[in-house]
Amino acid sequence: MSAAPFPADAELAELHAHLGGSVPPHVLWEIAHEQGIALPTKDFWEFRDLTTIADPRGVDGLDGLDRIYHLTELIQSSPLAVERSVHGMIGGGYRSQRITCCEVRFNPMKRNRGGERDLDHIIVAAVRGLDRASLEYPQVRAGLILMMDRTFTPEQNEVIVAKALRYRDRGVVGVDIAGPRPGPGPFPYRDLAPLVERARAGGLGVTIHVGEEGFASEIREVVEHLRPDRIGHGILAARDPALLALLRETGTVLEVCPTSNLLTGALRDADEVCEVFRALLDGGVRVTVSTDGPEMMRTHLRDEFAFLCAIGALTTAEARTANALAHAVCFVPR
Repeated sequence: MSAAPFPADAELAELHAHLGGSVPPHVLWEIAHEQGIALPTKDFWEFRDLTTIADPRGVDGLDGLDRIYHLTELIQSSPLAVERSVHGMIGGGYRSQRITCCEVRFNPMKRNRGGERDLDHIIVAAVRGLDRASLEYPQVRAGLILMMDRTFTPEQNEVIVAKALRYRDRGVVGVDIAGPRPGPGPFPYRDLAPLVERARAGGLGVTIHVGEEGFASEIREVVEHLRPDRIGHGILAARDPALLALLRETGTVLEVCPTSNLLTGALRDADEVCEVFRALLDGGVRVTVSTDGPEMMRTHLRDEFAFLCAIGALTTAEARTANALAHAVCFVPR
């Protein structure tokens, strides 16, 4: 796109990309066959369409997205698959996008086949993938974010945080929570406060998925009770002046993923993307740009910035400011 705000050699930062959405379909296909996983199709092109999103009409909102993640998580459910996926995600991001600051987020408990695989082996495999990538691409700062899940029991989420703390000196830099909604009402984020505080006290960064859909009130609950460094998405705040003021006053950073929001129906069209970005930026909110998972969303980070500049959601200067902010607030130490 002619609106591209960065030269080809500009170094970019990707803060919000899920491991399950950041591995090319042909690599997932190969990993699945190497492990003898029974796939829902024997045709690669059908498989590609099952693991990526090209049109929002083919996805039933976030529920449809969760079904795609279920398949990619199944394929990545072994130490070998996790190592290869982490290594490929970091290396691929650097080669294609010149991403020199990369955080890999994933839920290890969704990759151990319900306890069949040892959880520590899954996490150490991710660490190995991180180490291999750091040897091959020393220009890249990369780290792991371990994710809790909204459908997990408190005990399961407690295990995730405990593992994150155990491996914080091996490349784990933060914790997050995402996953399907367990019910129709607001999720009780405040119940996570003790776990979040434990992670923060142990030196981990905190980012929370909230405000992509659901209830705008959840953003206030997260900011006031969990005090995250960053929020994944948070776009519902754009329509609430009080929330914009709260985010501005606390300095909470948003990780906004425009193409993902369009594909899941969280945002209606390019005009609404523009409205959301202008409201956030004009409201003084600190905003970064990410893909959510470039391979699954069939986009890349430079495409996201070019799209936003082309529709008037960002100026070139604002795009560069957002990228500089992402580098600055990355959980990976310099």
